[in-house]
Amino acid sequence: MAAYFLYSHASADLPDIKVLNQVRYQMPLSIYSKEHLLIAQFGEKKRTPVRIEEVPSQLIHAFLAAEDDRFFEHPGFDYQGLLRAGLQLLLTGNKSQGGSTITMQVVRNFLLGSEKTYMRKLKEIILALKIEQEYSKNRILELYLNQIFLGQRAYGIAAAAQIYYGKTINELSLAESAMIAGLPKAPSAYNPINNVARAVERRNYVLRRMLDLSYISQQAFDDAVRQTSTAKSQTISTEVDAPYLAEMVRQILFKRYGEHAYISGYKVYTTVSARLQKAATRALRNTLHAYDERHGYRQISDTETDFKDIPIIGDTLPARIITDNGRLTTARLQDHTLIEIPRDNSKWALKFKSESHSNAQSNILKPGAIIRVRRLNNDSWALAQIPKVEGAFVAVNPANGAILALTGGFDFSRSKYNRATQSKRQPGSGFKPVLYAAALEEGYTPASIIHDVPIVAYDPGQIDNEWRPENYSGKFFGATTLRTALTQSRNIIAIRLLNDIGIQTATAMALRFGFSEEQLPQSLSFALGSGYASPLQMARVYATFANGGFLVNPYFIDRIESAAGEIIYQAKPRIACPQCDPKQELKKPYAKRILSPRINFLIDSLLRDVIQHGTATRAKILDRQDIAGKTGTTNAHRDAWFNGYTPDIAASAWIGFDNFEPLGALETGGAAALPMWIEFMQTALKNLPESPLVVPDGIARVFIDPATGSLAPVDSKTGIWEYFQAELAPTLPATRK
Repeated sequence: MAAYFLYSHASADLPDIKVLNQVRYQMPLSIYSKEHLLIAQFGEKKRTPVRIEEVPSQLIHAFLAAEDDRFFEHPGFDYQGLLRAGLQLLLTGNKSQGGSTITMQVVRNFLLGSEKTYMRKLKEIILALKIEQEYSKNRILELYLNQIFLGQRAYGIAAAAQIYYGKTINELSLAESAMIAGLPKAPSAYNPINNVARAVERRNYVLRRMLDLSYISQQAFDDAVRQTSTAKSQTISTEVDAPYLAEMVRQILFKRYGEHAYISGYKVYTTVSARLQKAATRALRNTLHAYDERHGYRQISDTETDFKDIPIIGDTLPARIITDNGRLTTARLQDHTLIEIPRDNSKWALKFKSESHSNAQSNILKPGAIIRVRRLNNDSWALAQIPKVEGAFVAVNPANGAILALTGGFDFSRSKYNRATQSKRQPGSGFKPVLYAAALEEGYTPASIIHDVPIVAYDPGQIDNEWRPENYSGKFFGATTLRTALTQSRNIIAIRLLNDIGIQTATAMALRFGFSEEQLPQSLSFALGSGYASPLQMARVYATFANGGFLVNPYFIDRIESAAGEIIYQAKPRIACPQCDPKQELKKPYAKRILSPRINFLIDSLLRDVIQHGTATRAKILDRQDIAGKTGTTNAHRDAWFNGYTPDIAASAWIGFDNFEPLGALETGGAAALPMWIEFMQTALKNLPESPLVVPDGIARVFIDPATGSLAPVDSKTGIWEYFQAELAPTLPATRK
């Protein structure tokens, strides 16, 4: 009767074991590229559930030997184990050996918690019996192997294999399997990273149990116990380096789902291309290094520095000089790898005097000196330093706004400030095409003549209330066509153009491109891009020119899946559709047209000339006719930009100092930022066919005199072909005085 009463009391408020039918493991948030390559994971509990059929028998045997060798024989509790535990308690008063089976541990982990009382132990046994009646042994074992805590924030065997060894469960050796199987007893005490000796002792105990149970041979046992521990803390094995974009995703998921985002196993598939992201990161870092190397070498440390504690930052690694013979420098990395640096890859620094030494060469490359090195695109090693300057790069698909690549700085661990999306920098001359689009709508043509002569404007922001703007060259060029003015980035022409069409007209055009009023100064400096914008916003502007005149909305999350693979969010971007019926463009899913086909064509034509004949001729190395863009250099050279595109990709490159320090007199958009864009496009445009220029209806191609904008004789040696909106094309020949 007493036993029945005790059983009834223990059974009165037991949880329903059927909850095991809908087990939801706590799993981290995982972020992937569009190719399903891992970008990042967020969440304290690292777990990757596996089916029991996927678990190697060797690993199962290791856990059975360590935790419950009679698992497949007992009904849920092992009376032999309980008797041993009871005897241990009577003899020593020690309750450490609780006689828990794997089934009872499933009860504890999923249903009851870890409270240590005799009543809880009784409930544990009762529930274990019920579970064994309801579920198969394999299902119970699967629940256990996926839920068990194994130290280092690893829950389940798959996470443990990755965190301790950087392997999948199928790649584990016998010794490694036994090491993991020994962890459930005390994950902290037997942790092979923090306590190698005790972990190896526990591993060898598990191996001995496997031998005694005939799971392994004597030879296998002997080989395994002789192995030293190879466990070490593994970083998450990410496959795509896109930390700035990963943080953008994390912020959105947290805003939408709160803390639940980090434990629900959401899988976020982004629009980022792994190939293009790698190209963007490499191009940005190479460009920042090139700028930094033009401005001197900074010796990082001396022989007193604790070499092993110097961090890897960006693509720069610490190294210690071993020898230098004047032609080749030998150095050792922190992982003891020996590398060789050809003199050509260090001579950039040798021509500068070090900040702390007058003889740069004798101090930079002397044996024992600590330097930084990086690997160049050709795989050779080079002397390097951490750039002080910063940069950002964004590439988008003009057809729908999908972000293809994004990097917000040299190194995310050094600065999490995302310059691609958060910065407020003057766009400089990169803003001029917006102004020119407004002018073309007001009746100007690419052949319109404006006089490039000095101008004095009233500006309350100036000390003497007078503003005397200049062209970059400091020269004035007289009568100039709009095409030449944009191609050569003539500041005076832009200011006169704005003064003529009016700030309100230009502002209205900028608002159509997605700028806000606070970004647009209501003064003539507006013409020179004295407002502010982020690189992502500028990429959006140039995507409009690339796609035929549609304003697309940048996005980077393609879809979100639950842990079970159910799609819980799918992006539905509005797309640019130049060939669609204009009446349909107002309906979903089409993006809003903000420029007519004719105006957009003319701007595209002007921006193509910037590459072929203007301030971005370095881009001609790409050997394509379908590239277009605009350099941008701001006041005092605080910002350098290149915004450009093809019909397939629009991208913006920016370089500058976070504290707005000037870049230097010669550091223009074409010199400092354009190389980043070119290097990226060399990868991005590979295997992409060149897009032909398509002239829309209503555009006339006319042979004109560039000095007057009027018709030129067919035999003119100075005449050029120019595009016009048909009704604005010249009809009279040129008349010269």
